[in-house]
Amino acid sequence: MKILILGAGQVGSSAAYHLSREEANEVTVVDMRSDVLRELQDRLDIRTVVGHAAYPEVLERAGANDADIIVALTDTDETNMVACQVAYTLFHTPTKIARIRSAEYMNATKLFTQEAVPVDVRISPEQLVCEYIEQLILYPGALQVLEFADGRVRLVGAKVDKDGLLAGQKIASLKEHIPNTEGRIAAIYRNGKAIEPTGDTVILENDEVFFIAARQDIRVFMSEMRKLEEPVRRVVIAGGGNIGVRLALALEQTNQVKLIERNPKRARQISEQLNKAIVLVGDAADEELLLEENIDNVDVFCAVTNAEEANILSSMLARRLGAHKVMALINRPSYAELVESGSIDIAISPRQITIGSLLAHVRRGDVVKVHSLRRGAAEAIEAVAHGTKGDSPVVGKKIEDIGLPRGCRIVAIVRQEEVIMAHHDTVIQTDDHVILFLTDRRKIEYLEKLFQVGVSFV
Repeated sequence: MKILILGAGQVGSSAAYHLSREEANEVTVVDMRSDVLRELQDRLDIRTVVGHAAYPEVLERAGANDADIIVALTDTDETNMVACQVAYTLFHTPTKIARIRSAEYMNATKLFTQEAVPVDVRISPEQLVCEYIEQLILYPGALQVLEFADGRVRLVGAKVDKDGLLAGQKIASLKEHIPNTEGRIAAIYRNGKAIEPTGDTVILENDEVFFIAARQDIRVFMSEMRKLEEPVRRVVIAGGGNIGVRLALALEQTNQVKLIERNPKRARQISEQLNKAIVLVGDAADEELLLEENIDNVDVFCAVTNAEEANILSSMLARRLGAHKVMALINRPSYAELVESGSIDIAISPRQITIGSLLAHVRRGDVVKVHSLRRGAAEAIEAVAHGTKGDSPVVGKKIEDIGLPRGCRIVAIVRQEEVIMAHHDTVIQTDDHVILFLTDRRKIEYLEKLFQVGVSFV
């Protein structure tokens, strides 16, 4: 598949990294900064073109004539939209994906049609990050909460503590503990390494466990991993950028929200947008300010400024002063791994959250959702099974007969409104939404073929 990525910023570079690792993809990256492109080309097997992402001549040089997908990820919404327009008008590019940051554009749905601005898929990193944090606040104690099948199924990552009912127990005993619920442990990470879960696998304290269950059963399964935490009431948000304001708007109806913004003019603008949340002017790393605002009574401190070093420092300070849980927006994977092993509970990676949304539209077969996990080392995928027993590699077969590669597991199936936990003898039917957990991303191409109809499958 020929993929044209416009913009080599944080999201564009991350997209190039993930997509170029898959053998079937030919990736070309366009950016105006030759030094950034040179560095990318040294690390990745990609083509690069220097130039303005929306110029017809630049797109032609980049191979827009025969590109399958154009992914416009520059820092400017207008450049991304014009680039998609040029690709559609001059080069008839089949799929056009654009990063749209402005809520004003995102909310104008009638604008994005083939007759107006021909963008097939709009991606808003700020909105995705905001929704991600909302889920973490809704399920205290979770490290990740990911939705599938329109929210009917959730995949949750949680660290096992000594108070968890399953700590020191075999996975097989899960059914005895909660007999009237359906759930499945999809993966276990111990000391950073994936362990294949079986009925005899003993869950240990500090294991990172990913389990999947119907939405209504999530809290029951959480109690098996760790002592259930009280619902979040008080939230402090550090940073009044797009993410901070969206998060405050989303939480202020159900939580006591305070937002800290250091720019007085910006703080005044934000206060006019919000209804119940309190806006404070100051530095989130100011110890006196945090003590004045009773940081030791805060359930969640969430640092989402544009400076990741500031996010790390203010979160560490909030934790030292008594905040119950701290989260920080961090882009660099090396920073994220460093801080999560220390005094910050959750490192939120916009790159990882955004790339999952992007991959769902790049995968072959009918893949409707992709979540990137563990800094991109693993993936959770929702794919739809099509066809008949004669022309599909999965329809009409038991899971044990499909021949899934090592490191890949089918963990659940959603059949219309019914959520079915996958077992070895479960038969996949046409139109089933199949949820897979993949600890080895090198098997992606094999999995894509499983959910393609009418291809020669070996």
